[in-house]
Amino acid sequence: MGVVLRVQGMSCEHCVATITAAVKQVPGATDVNVDLATGVVTVGGTPDEHAVAAAIEDSGYDIDLSPTTLD
Repeated sequence: MGVVLRVQGMSCEHCVATITAAVKQVPGATDVNVDLATGVVTVGGTPDEHAVAAAIEDSGYDIDLSPTTLD
């Protein structure tokens, strides 16, 4: 299953590390992949999407609510 979200406001590896650490604290999140170039955060496991979004927003970043697909 998992969660895929597009994040706005990331500009460096520190942003990646901050988001990764925050999302790893969400129950059910097993693997966290933050792609700085595309702004896409992919979370494996069975986390609640709203909890993942809240963790990212609480870290100071915005969620892009436009549809996100992985090709």
